[in-house]
Order: sequence, then C-alpha cells, then structure tokens
Amino acid sequence: MRTYHCLSLFIWTYMYHTTDAIPFQEKGNSDLPSERIVGLTQDDGKMLHRTKRGWMWNQFFLLEEYTGTDTQYVGKLHTDQDKGDGNLKYILTGDGAGSLFVIDENTGDIHAAKKLDREEKSLYVLRAKAIDRKTGRQVEPESEFIIKIHDINDNEPKFTKDLYTASVPEMSGVGTSVIQVTATDADDANYGNSAKVVYSILQGQPYFSVDPESGIIKTALPDMSRENREQYQVVIQAKDMGGQMGGLSGTTTVNITLTDVNNNPPRFPQSTYQFHSPESVPLGTPLGRIKANDPDVGENAEVEYSIAEGDGADMFDVITDKDTQEGIITVKQNLDFENKMLYTLKVDASNTHPDSRFLHLGPFKDTAVVKISVEDIDEPPVFSKVFYLIEVDEDVKEGSIIGQVTAYDPDAMNNLIKYSVDRHTDMDRIFSIHSENGSIFTLKPLDRESTPWHNITVTATEINNSKQSSHIPVFIRILDINDHAPEFAMYYETYVCENAKSGQLIQTVSVMDKDDPPRGHKFFFEPVPEFPLNPNFTIVDNKDNTAGIMTRKDGYSRNKMSTYLLPILIFDNDYPIQSSTGTLTIRVCACDNQGNMQSCNAEALVLSAGLSTGALIAILLCVIILLVLVVLFAALKRQRKKEPLIISKDDVRDNIVTYNDEGGGEEDTQAFDIGTLRNPEAREDSKLRRDVMPETIFQIRRTVPLWENIDVQDFIHRRLKENDSDPSAPPYDSLATYAYEGNDSIADSLSSLESLTADCNQDYDYLSDWGPRFKKLADMYGGDDSDRD
Repeated sequence: MRTYHCLSLFIWTYMYHTTDAIPFQEKGNSDLPSERIVGLTQDDGKMLHRTKRGWMWNQFFLLEEYTGTDTQYVGKLHTDQDKGDGNLKYILTGDGAGSLFVIDENTGDIHAAKKLDREEKSLYVLRAKAIDRKTGRQVEPESEFIIKIHDINDNEPKFTKDLYTASVPEMSGVGTSVIQVTATDADDANYGNSAKVVYSILQGQPYFSVDPESGIIKTALPDMSRENREQYQVVIQAKDMGGQMGGLSGTTTVNITLTDVNNNPPRFPQSTYQFHSPESVPLGTPLGRIKANDPDVGENAEVEYSIAEGDGADMFDVITDKDTQEGIITVKQNLDFENKMLYTLKVDASNTHPDSRFLHLGPFKDTAVVKISVEDIDEPPVFSKVFYLIEVDEDVKEGSIIGQVTAYDPDAMNNLIKYSVDRHTDMDRIFSIHSENGSIFTLKPLDRESTPWHNITVTATEINNSKQSSHIPVFIRILDINDHAPEFAMYYETYVCENAKSGQLIQTVSVMDKDDPPRGHKFFFEPVPEFPLNPNFTIVDNKDNTAGIMTRKDGYSRNKMSTYLLPILIFDNDYPIQSSTGTLTIRVCACDNQGNMQSCNAEALVLSAGLSTGALIAILLCVIILLVLVVLFAALKRQRKKEPLIISKDDVRDNIVTYNDEGGGEEDTQAFDIGTLRNPEAREDSKLRRDVMPETIFQIRRTVPLWENIDVQDFIHRRLKENDSDPSAPPYDSLATYAYEGNDSIADSLSSLESLTADCNQDYDYLSDWGPRFKKLADMYGGDDSDRD
C-alpha cells in the first residue's frame, strides 16, 4: 500500500515538475548529491531522459477548509539513502512545521494537523532534513519545498459600504448614471469562478437598473418627478461563481434622492384678491399679502411679484418677501376717498431662476387680480399751502389786513371751518385772524428794528368736530420803512490844538442808521441852515458815509474860547428822507510840536478866573476840612441821641411813678383815689413816649385796649410788660408816665393855672391860718415879693 502511495506521489510530482518549474526547484536541483539517468521508451522509439533527485519531493497541494475526520495527508519525503533499516530520521522545519504540518520522522509522511484557510495564507515554505541517527550527520543537504492551499468557494461577495447615498436630478433621461457600487470576493480570482462577481437589482425596479459587471446604477424610467416622489431605496445583490447556482451572494442598500429642478411655474391659489384701506393710511403701509405657490424648492421656488397693469398701478406697489415668498401690497401715494373709491390691479408672479430646459412646458408666471377698496374717514382740514409767507410794511396801521390763509374739509360732508391763532406763538397778541375767512390783521404797531420776523401758527378746526384740526406755519416778514434818522455811530471826544493850522483834519465822523434800505445806506453831511458858515471849522463830506472836520483858521486860544460846539446836519437818501443834527464838542488843548495833546480847557478855565495853582489847592483843602467837620458833627449828634437818660448813679427815678393826684389833705385816709385809675377817659389808644425821643415819627406803637379791664394790678403789670418789650423805650424797668390827674379833688386845686381870675392878683393870706404845715406856702404866695418873683 505504501508503495502505491509513493508511486502516485512520484508520478504526481513529476507532472507538476514538467509543467510548473519554479526557481527554488532549480536551486534544489543543484543541491542534489547524485543524478541518475532513467530511460523510458515511447511509441516513437525515442529515449527520454530525466534527472532523478536524491529526494522524492516537489510542490504539494492541499485543499482548504478540509472537514474530514482524519488528518489530511499532504505527501511523503524519501531519500535514496534510506535503506529502510530505520537509521535515518526526517525533520521538517519552516512555516507551520510541528503545528500545522507534522511529519513521521521514520517514514517521511506529512499530514495537515489543522483546517487551513487560503484567505489567511495561501502557501507555506518548508525545509526538510534527513539525518543519520547514529552519527547525527545529514545524509542529504537541506532542501525547501512548498505547500500550496487550493481555493474553494467559501467567501461571499462583500460591498465596500453597507449603505450608499446618492442623488439624481428629477426629470432625468433613461440611463442617467446615479452611482457605482463595488463588491469584492476574498476567494482566489485566478482559480475557477469563485471570485467572479455579477450584480443584480433586487429592489428599486422599474425606476432604476444596475450594470451586472460594473455595478453602475442608472435611471430606468423617464421624467421622474420629485414633486410626486422624492426618495427611493434600491437593493443591489452581488453573486460570485458568475451568478450561477450555488454561488455565494451579498447585498447592499442605496438610498437615492431626486433633486429639484425648476420644472414648475408659480400658481396663485385664487384668481382675485380683495383688500380694504382707509384713505388716511400713511405711505408705505402694507395692505395685504398674496402668494403664488411653487412646488419646487430652494432657488427654483423663488418668486418675484410685479404690477402688470391696472388703474392703481401708480397708487400702489408690491414688494416680495424673500423669507415667505409672498407679495406685499403697499400704498405708494396718498389715497382720497372723494377722488376714487376702488382700484383694480393685475399682479404677476414669476420665477427668478427659470430653467431653459423646461420652458416648453409653458410660461413660468401667473397673474392674479387685486381689488382695493378705499374707506372714507373724517379727515382734518387741509390748507391750500404747506406754509404761508406774508410781507408787510412796518408802518402799517393797526387793524390792517396783511394776508389770508385758506383751508377746506376734504370729506364729502364739506364741514365749515373756523380759524384761530395759536397764542403760544404770538404771546404779545400782535396779530389776529378772522375766524370765518382766515384774514390775518394786526392788533399792534410793527417795528422791524425790534422784530424783523414774526412766526405764528394758524389752526383750522371743523366747527362740527373740534377734534379735527390742522396747523400751518405763517411767516410774517416786516419790511423796512425809512423811519429812523441817522446819528453819530459813537460819542466823539474831539480836540483842536492851539497851534493848529488852517485846513488841518481834526476828526472823522461816521454815522449809523437802524433802517436797512434795499440799496444800502447813503448819508450826507452839511452845516445846519442856522449857521451855514462857521468861521472856525469846516465840514467836508467824504462821499463814503463819513465826514471830516477841518480847521478854518490858524491858531486857537483857550483863554478866549475853551470849547466849541459844531452842529452837523446828517440825512439819508431813502424815502422819506430822514435827518438829524449831531453836535460835535471840540475842546481847545495845548499840544506839543507833533500835535499830541498835553492839557485841555479844564486848566484854562481856572486860569481865566485869575486863580493860581496854589489858590486852587487851598480851596480844595478848605472843602475837605468842611466835609470832615460835617461828618464829625453828625457822628456826635448820633452818639448824643443814644445816651441814657440817667447819668448819675444817685438818680432814684427808677422807682418814681407819678399819678398827679393831690389827695384829700389831712383828712384823706387813703393813699390816693384808686377810682381815678379806672377812669375811662384815661385810655390812650396811641400815644408817643414823652420821656424819650422816638427815632422816627412813623414808628407808632399801638397798645392793647385796657379799659375793659377793671383790675388795677393787672393794668399796671401790662403797662410794665409793654415798656419792657418796647425796643424804643429806655432801659429803665419801672419808669412810666401816665399824665393823668384824675377827677376833681375835694380839696380843690391849689394851682393858679386853673384860677378863674386872670386879670388880678389872688389873695393867699388865708394860707397862714392853715397851720405850720402850710407856712412855707404862705411865705411863697402871701407876700408881694413872691408875686413879683
């Protein structure tokens, strides 16, 4: 049996040797120790020669994925040196030796210990040795051999992706390439049909097809519309063995999207639109929106709106909203219900990016009719102008009409209007307006020089509805009238030197005029008619609104005349001509040789009176001394006025109260008659203090009426309180003078002032009879000496 195997192996290896010569075989051939010639006879009688190796070996072939129960036999190694006595030992080294491939060291048989996979490794390179067991020497040189793994169809085709994504424009023609899919097979492409892949479509028909060899997916139906269907899912199969039965297969999924093209025109969902607008709506106000639908997307769905025609094409406008692709109808001009109540427009909607490939499908635009109704509202009055400008002369008389404003009610009712002036713009009430016809007239005189412009506001209000009013500015310009005479522009201090020569210019004068003539100012200078010829000075008109003052003689004397008055007549050339007389004061001064002023007529006047400089100084000193004395006198008088009434410290007047009551004499048991203090005639509403001098006669101190009070103690306390709180009273606590004598005394009066005898002397001898107490009085009034005294 073994002989059979060796024979078959030998023949099998021989066949491969003659057909598949490889380099390492040639190399191995050079290492053979001996060669033998073996002849075989063929039919033609010729002798064939071959080289016999010392080894019985060549390439070995082994099927992958062996599934048998025994180990797979690979081949046998044998050398001619093997006598069969067991002295030789075969050793195998190289790829997989000992693990994948095992050898019987006695017989040289090689077996595969495991199942092999060609896709992992397709060939193995091994080395063989034959060693003498006794000596350990190689009986043959080491030689290499190869074990090739034969492929079987054990791998299905696999696509490079599990999911493909692709897109193709809609409306594409049949056969338009979409995407190419690729599947690979791990089997040996050079051995059989295990790796030959064929593509087919399992899902996605009849819309798409696939090329069986290249895997290119193409469109299969014409004019596919994205608007009808946008997404497609196609399943592609790849099968090996050329697609024959028994081949392995793999699948993949391709998601195909139809991209949009502009193949649909915009279309309005309705043919007519209706909007309403108040007539007072501001310009640019949106009235409504319209939209034309386009099933396309992106820029293919962009729509532009325009007004094609209509009676309101100049009154309205349409704007495209880029975000919503809507057309916005806006007001372009002011609407007026009384003028037109209904407008009709034709609005076009067209694509902004048409595709020329689909123009044959029809015009890519649509038209709709838009009707706009104007609603009437109550509008305020409207003035005939935006503003009014009125020019009036400043000499216009009060009550004169200077202009007129007009306004009307734009509504169909045509309500009556009244006019008024906004007094916030005419605080001085210079103007007024007729409430019915709008005539503006003056209430006060006008003066351009003080106010050249007046800006007032006139209000027009509907009589039936005071809320409806309008305002208009009225600019009133006051025109100039020549009503001011020219006058000197400034005050001139003019002097002439005593040594001046004739014809010398001493002053140039200019004038000003508050008026503003349209042709400009022109002034003339002349002497006054009363003094046409002045022997001292000459007035020269310079013809440029100035005049020069020239001397007319040689030399001027301060002693004779220190000051000259030169009247000048000034008049303008406007109508009516205004003139004035300006007087120039010219002083005569002493000057040096260069004409510089040194001293003027103040000293000259003093010297002309015959006073010297020393006398003038003496007079000034006297005046100063008099002024000092007056000031001192006033100060002393003021200090004396504030001196206290009591100077001596022994003065006891602070406790004296005088009531001017004589009492009742010796028989009077009372200190005084208290009834006299209660006499109503003693009240004084307003009396001045008699013990001090009041600072001013107007500081009258009013007291509280006390005659209602019958309590004498309370009366005295009140009087003391009044004196204590009086700022003009002297600083004495108890001093008060009431100057009231009381009524008649029972003892009668002893005063001679009340005696009824005025022309003759009275007899006082009876006083001596009254006792020692009245002796002194008897001595004073009883004798003639006393009367004379």
